Amino acid sequence: MSHSDDVREYCMDNIIVPARANGEAQVEIRAGDIHAAMGYRNRMPLVCAALGAIKFEELADVERISLTGPTNGANAIFTFRIK
Repeated sequence: MSHSDDVREYCMDNIIVPARANGEAQVEIRAGDIHAAMGYRNRMPLVCAALGAIKFEELADVERISLTGPTNGANAIFTFRIK
């Protein structure tokens, strides 16, 4: 399993699945929060790439609505619609 897969799995288990169970229509994921929670150092571009990939949307069954902030920075906020 790659580090990108680890990021996607972490987000699924800790953000998407609970949000879906609570009936939420959308979620916001801040890249810096994921980076810190996973104990990464200097892997912000990897986190952003994993969240921005179509592979994540397909795996999580979500649709990216927007990306605000720097493309590869801690304050990149990905907003997804939960299908």
